[in-house]
Amino acid sequence: MHPGWALRNLTVMASVRWGVSELEVLAVRRPGGRVSAAASLRLTVHLPRLSKAEMSAEVCPAAVGWEVNAKGRAGPRVADLGSSMDPQRLAAQAVDLNLKLMRWRLLPQLDAPALAATKCLLLGSGTLGCAVARCLLGWGVRHVTFLDSGNVSFSNPVRQSLFEFADCLNGGKPKAQAAADMLVRIFPGVTAAGVQMSIPMPGHPVADDDKAEVLADVAALEQLIRDHDVVYLLTDTRESRWLPTLMCAEQGKLLINTALGFDSYLVMRHGTGVVRTGEETKTASAGLVASVAAAEAEGERLGTESGEHDTSEVWNTAEEDEDGTVLGGRLGCYFCNDVMAPGNSTADRTLDQQCTVTRPGLAPIAGALAVEMMVALRHAPHGNATPAGTGPPPPGAEAPTPLGIVPHQVRGFIANYQQVLFA
Repeated sequence: MHPGWALRNLTVMASVRWGVSELEVLAVRRPGGRVSAAASLRLTVHLPRLSKAEMSAEVCPAAVGWEVNAKGRAGPRVADLGSSMDPQRLAAQAVDLNLKLMRWRLLPQLDAPALAATKCLLLGSGTLGCAVARCLLGWGVRHVTFLDSGNVSFSNPVRQSLFEFADCLNGGKPKAQAAADMLVRIFPGVTAAGVQMSIPMPGHPVADDDKAEVLADVAALEQLIRDHDVVYLLTDTRESRWLPTLMCAEQGKLLINTALGFDSYLVMRHGTGVVRTGEETKTASAGLVASVAAAEAEGERLGTESGEHDTSEVWNTAEEDEDGTVLGGRLGCYFCNDVMAPGNSTADRTLDQQCTVTRPGLAPIAGALAVEMMVALRHAPHGNATPAGTGPPPPGAEAPTPLGIVPHQVRGFIANYQQVLFA
């Protein structure tokens, strides 16, 4: 109910500097944000008369209410309340709470900082792109880039969780940027970007006037893949996945391919790329070379029995262990079994044949599996070179990652509620 120490300092200053002997003070109170006459105070302060020596400019009376700071000087104590009042900081703490509880109670090996630093490139910002992005946020990933050439249409918001009705107006916002903007609105702590461009595709003829633009797109796509750690293939057509597949193999990037049918889905990680050592070409990425060397040093069995490692077998064979784990070898990609190059899958087709017609529940399932596969690989000792599992480890055996096995392919059939692992 009484004024604080600040008033004492001000009244002393008035007495010393200006020789004031009596001071009228009005302490205005604003309960509930409004000035209240009943709650306010009117005070008459009587001050002692000071001598001229005491009123000298060289005299500085001691103030009250100050504390000694870190430099040993009296001064105000500053308290940073940002962590408890800034909504963005509060959101970041709340978002990370689930991961902290997971690490504390169930998964002490969880490397949340590594996941937060993982840069993910999503090729496609449609139903799958939205599902993958939302799941990445849940795992604490803080760097997401969307790439898409389309605009948001009126049919999108009900199936694609990062769009709303306003995004469809006036011809529709660019999908990639709209998805990135929504992701930031959901959680301001994420670094999200949108890139509007087309992926050059085999079977789609290019006019002479468009060659320079297409070559620029190729260079831009190659740089985007180089700048990211994980690439998700989430596009509508088969041929749009071909060029990113080659680029990721050449750069040794982790690529996770996700595709939908009407009542089925596919989630697969592509094999690592080709590394040339001397005169021999080995089908592995630089990360796999290091992983195999480490495995040999530890005496682990990747392609042959411990102590009898033949690297040519590790690179070029893929045998299956008793527990169904594929040892060594280079995992295949989306196009490995093709006998002809991909063509234009949209030519001479009606609108319903060009669109991806799928059961609405498939995208969240497939998108979640794609993210879970990436998170498991980020915690695997051998990284992208982790052998493919096709079943649970045998009793008493440890899983290859703290999160379990990492399959090569997951094929799901929602009509039978069935899921099969292939390698």
